[in-house]
Amino acid sequence: MLVNRALCQSWLTQVTYRFHIGNGATRFQACRQSFYVQRCGSGQPVRNFHAQKARWSNIKSPVITPVGDGGGHVPMNNVIKAIAFTGAFSLGCFAGATIVEYENTRSMILSKAKQARFGWMQSRSLMDRDSWSQLKNDIKRFWDSLSPGDKTFAPILVCNLLAFGLWRVPSMRNMMMTYFTSNPAARIVCWPMFLSTFSHYSVMHIFANMYVLHSFSNAAVLSMGKEQFMAVYLSAGVFSSLMSVLYKAGTRQPGMSLGASGAIMTVLAYVCAQYPDTQLSILFLPTVTFSAGAAIKVIMGIDFAGCVMGWKFFDHAAHLGGALFGIFWANYGAQVWAKRISLLNYYHELRRTKQK
Repeated sequence: MLVNRALCQSWLTQVTYRFHIGNGATRFQACRQSFYVQRCGSGQPVRNFHAQKARWSNIKSPVITPVGDGGGHVPMNNVIKAIAFTGAFSLGCFAGATIVEYENTRSMILSKAKQARFGWMQSRSLMDRDSWSQLKNDIKRFWDSLSPGDKTFAPILVCNLLAFGLWRVPSMRNMMMTYFTSNPAARIVCWPMFLSTFSHYSVMHIFANMYVLHSFSNAAVLSMGKEQFMAVYLSAGVFSSLMSVLYKAGTRQPGMSLGASGAIMTVLAYVCAQYPDTQLSILFLPTVTFSAGAAIKVIMGIDFAGCVMGWKFFDHAAHLGGALFGIFWANYGAQVWAKRISLLNYYHELRRTKQK
């Protein structure tokens, strides 16, 4: 399940060709070569992007140069924006998760109390329900039967499928290139760092990423809880984008990236660090097994080598950043998460004051 790195196929040429046909030669013309980095599964293949910036494009034309020729440039202002956005977004995610955790706990307690007090009335009303109420009840029973990991995975999958579908709408592709691909040389830097983590173009890309996420999400959710998991997942996606931005800025090789593999690498690394003796297998080769601890070491070693050697097949910096985030959270996450208590107390007092 870990070796999904080579499942994606080349697709950007198709995208740019369709842009050229659909929007006219005045918007996208064959021009200079640059690399397009696609985050996929545990890795990201590089794609060649032959297009000239139109006035609506998110990419600044002076930086669309062949990667590796030394001509790339990332404005320092964009790097500062990326760092500030990552910090603010992560704080917001953990603060939001704390409030959601409080509300979910409060709602569960009230629901249990109401059920204990008025359960006999609810049982008598079951006979009066119509078909629509029965359908809602069946859906609720199905949802309740899912594991905590599946309940958390489902909305993430839906968001990724929605973004995947938007890539198929010709009129939306310019917007998708602007907001759902992360490029440190673009005019818009911050929100694409987040939105690109839900963006996939090829079928194999989204399949590989969602397969790996589903394989490890249940263990991570059971260990962290769904609120903490979502905060870690969303923050890790932006943090991995930041690592990609810093690497591209440092090597003067700007390019576009998309995909959830940075955040997924955090989940993968967290589970492997928490349960290093767990035996894993390769997709389609179930007889080949290895320990989770060995697997994450090999994957991080490959990504580290890719950063040092300048390999362009995957966005190794994003992967390595996501893995480091996961290992950090496996070792220090409990202490960091415990610091939310002061916010919980403050929110509790604030909510109690408003109810008076």
